[in-house]
Amino acid sequence: MYWKEFMHQCNDIGIGSLGIVTIISVFIGAVSTIQTAYQLVSPLLPKTIIAQIVRDTVILEFAPTLTCIVLAGVIGSKIASELGNMRVSEQIDALEIMGINTKAYLIAPKIVAGVLMIPLLIIISMTLGIWGGRLAGVAAGILSGETYDRGLLDGFKAYNVFFALAKSFVFAFIICSIPAFYGYYVKGGALEIGRSSTKAVVVSCVLLLIADYVLSALLL
Repeated sequence: MYWKEFMHQCNDIGIGSLGIVTIISVFIGAVSTIQTAYQLVSPLLPKTIIAQIVRDTVILEFAPTLTCIVLAGVIGSKIASELGNMRVSEQIDALEIMGINTKAYLIAPKIVAGVLMIPLLIIISMTLGIWGGRLAGVAAGILSGETYDRGLLDGFKAYNVFFALAKSFVFAFIICSIPAFYGYYVKGGALEIGRSSTKAVVVSCVLLLIADYVLSALLL
């Protein structure tokens, strides 16, 4: 029963969010390349620096933080409204009367699935962001694909990827646990469900930014 619910949540969180993550990542990389090239006005600097800047900004900040803020709205509102509706319609009470541990059955699979799937989405986001930057750079005539690829390899630090994945695990826990709390303990009717869902997303986004600062100060 728990395995089935876990796989269902993996499908909802991972596959269900893949479309919006793909769109955001490609355009973030494309915009980063164009704006970096716009600000790089010195003829003394090689164009490979554009690829280096796009690579590092996408891996360190854009892919984990911006993607998770969007996912907080997509996944967080869904979790909060789903649990809130079950609480208001007394489905949670019915499960407890049947002897089911509702926290383990309703909340734990969501958190475990989120911690597993969201870092995978972040890895996809990094790849698509860098590819989107290459696509925009070549399409706009800013630099050639070969120059971009050479810049990607210059000065690459594997620690940046580790840092981004560390952030993604923390962000994933926040995205799933905060909305679950607000949804599980909601009281009232449909109006309160909407309020708790909105509050869950706002609190999650604020905590994401605070965690981003704390992790950057500790790990960088």
